[in-house]
Amino acid sequence: QVQLVESGGGLVQAGDSLRLSCVVSGITFNGYAISWFRQAPGKEREFVAALFRNANTYYADSVKGRFTMSRGDVRNTVYLQMDTLKPEDTAVYYCAADRAILSSIRNPSLYDFWGQGTQVTVSS
Repeated sequence: QVQLVESGGGLVQAGDSLRLSCVVSGITFNGYAISWFRQAPGKEREFVAALFRNANTYYADSVKGRFTMSRGDVRNTVYLQMDTLKPEDTAVYYCAADRAILSSIRNPSLYDFWGQGTQVTVSS
């Protein structure tokens, strides 16, 4: 059974940092894309970052240079370090997994497994 459990969201001010965690069980990282998506009220779910088959990481242009995705040494955990947060980063952040090919990792509709989401709110 595949499970993804996010944590670490909260309310911060613009310019602050947060680190989100996602504990993944039931899959092996080598065969999957593990990704972060976000969805703001009234907007479509959008790609944030991905760890592709436990090798390379990819980022949306809007977060490149501010967000860093990594894999933890303990347990099957991935992190999303978010620095220099902006009000436009406010959203529910989701962790997702899929046997996606590289060209498809930014498409949320192709992902089979999702966490419950964690709210990130950035005040100005």
